[in-house]
Amino acid sequence: MGANGELRRNTAPELEELELQLLLEALVRRFGFDFRLHERAPLKQKVLAFMQQCGLATLSQVQDQVLHDPATSSALLRALHVPPAALFDNPAEALMLREAAEHSLRGAALPRVWLADCAGVGQAWTLAIILAEMGLLSHAEIYATVASDEMLDEAASAWLPEDDLEGAQESYRQAGGKGRLANYFNVQGGRAILAPSLRSHITWAQYNLVTDASFNEFNLIACQRALPDFGPLLRQRVLQLFHDSLVPFGTLGLDREIAPDDPLACAYQALEPGQPWYKRIMWQAPISPAG
Repeated sequence: MGANGELRRNTAPELEELELQLLLEALVRRFGFDFRLHERAPLKQKVLAFMQQCGLATLSQVQDQVLHDPATSSALLRALHVPPAALFDNPAEALMLREAAEHSLRGAALPRVWLADCAGVGQAWTLAIILAEMGLLSHAEIYATVASDEMLDEAASAWLPEDDLEGAQESYRQAGGKGRLANYFNVQGGRAILAPSLRSHITWAQYNLVTDASFNEFNLIACQRALPDFGPLLRQRVLQLFHDSLVPFGTLGLDREIAPDDPLACAYQALEPGQPWYKRIMWQAPISPAG
């Protein structure tokens, strides 16, 4: 490892933790993004990778750059949030989305889907194609929320290289697709953009899972990509937020199974054994024990 790695190995763990706490506090006070209740191990990995990429030796140097250089702060916040997803990058997840949509959207008058902390257009466009193939998109609305205005701008102007469609074709087939991905896109000059008839059913919005309140009722909520980074307290807060936002008999897709002793466990029934996809079966949230 280079000099940066050597300097990090010589940093006392307690000093490194103090530097990390100060950096996270700076992100809250300066930019309003709170990572203090995220799991420490993956958070440190992301920050270390960012340091190596930028040639910074200490967390104090990262904080100094973040506070004084807009480009550095933007890059760090992007690195700490959910990384962008490729089109149909997870066929197993896409298959479960098909099943969840069948359970929760079929028969609903105006079905709404929330992709919480969406992993960019790759994830949102994947869902739109799935719903179009199922005949569910024409009267549905997908709400794709991201953490920052900058990520909103990225989504608004996003496109894929034409070659990516061919590269994703096999994953699309594994996810239950029957046609050609290119049929869902307008391609010009080597750039592929989802057809307007599909894009018109995706509403992009800035939303902070850590601080914002429930903003609508949804038939399907999916959040597999952000939750692994959340610590126990933050995770419980977000699960309660999803519960408050999900209609009775709606479907919830998570990153892992709900623990049997979780306060919300009795309100949900697994769609399939061993899969973290659930149908809500109770109208009211269970009452937490006092204290």
